[in-house]
Amino acid sequence: MKKRMLLKLAAAVGMASTLGAAQAQQVTPLKFQLDWRFEGPAALFLTPVAKGYFKDAKLDVTVDAGNGSGGAVTRVASGAYDLGFADLAALMEFHANNPDAPNKPVAIMMVYNDTPASVMALKKSGIKTPADLNGKKLGAPVFDAGRRAFPIFAKANNINGVQWTAMDPPLRETMLARGDVDAITGFTFTSLLNLEARGVNIADVVVLPYPDFGVKLYGNAIIASPKILKDNPAAVKAFLSAFAKGMKDVIGNPAAAIGDVKARDGIINVELETRRLKLAIDTVINSPNARAEGFGQVNGPRLALMASQVSDAFATKTRVNPDAVWNGGFLPAKAELNVLPKK
Repeated sequence: MKKRMLLKLAAAVGMASTLGAAQAQQVTPLKFQLDWRFEGPAALFLTPVAKGYFKDAKLDVTVDAGNGSGGAVTRVASGAYDLGFADLAALMEFHANNPDAPNKPVAIMMVYNDTPASVMALKKSGIKTPADLNGKKLGAPVFDAGRRAFPIFAKANNINGVQWTAMDPPLRETMLARGDVDAITGFTFTSLLNLEARGVNIADVVVLPYPDFGVKLYGNAIIASPKILKDNPAAVKAFLSAFAKGMKDVIGNPAAAIGDVKARDGIINVELETRRLKLAIDTVINSPNARAEGFGQVNGPRLALMASQVSDAFATKTRVNPDAVWNGGFLPAKAELNVLPKK
């Protein structure tokens, strides 16, 4: 009798152990590559981690800082990361220059509906409009999204004779502040506040946003490897759903969301990064185009135009195929994508 009870107990323990292991296996680990450092906009991904939205969706999401959109694309392509955040133009360039690559990432949710790229100059330079850039010296890192897309901006505004100076990212705003270059390209919410941190009064800065001057490029999107899309589509859908839930929180309370960034990088300037996040939300996330097209989504003709412009401006080996870089089949329902506040 006692022996039978012990056997039953052992069997029960074994079943519980098996069940626990099965439940543990249901949690899917996902590695996510940011496009840049842990600055204000990183809250878009760190907040759903901190609030447990990914965990509730049975996902174990690891978010790593990055060093540029190009790096995010190549790391997802290499298989080192399942998902990432990258400028759509960088993704298009990778596709067109690596037509035979076996694991080309695809964009699955638009986040920055408009490119954050702009040209910035100091008012004392006399630059007020794009036409004033003719013959001027511009500076930016060689991989900067604004610099890469500048031929599109130049064509739209008849700009000629620009001379470029390359530098590492930390020197870009410093060189403009001390007059080494006439203007710079960069993401507005990055460079504008970096200029202020270097002692420049924002009121003394002229900002020429690409979208305001005929350049209708999309900005950053969530990208995914074809492997994760094929092997675990449910996990990808769960990720986007949890992300959208977090987006609503971040947009509703940017100041609180910066606390989640601070938790990952204790040396950030909370006030500065809160302003950076708000600027990103106001200019490229909750933009007129985003409200018209719907958060997370793209407009087919606009995507096709961008593919053609990137092919020309980046002089790619092959033409960009817009249908190959975008897959909206994993997006949450429209109700879940309703994250933008009314204007």
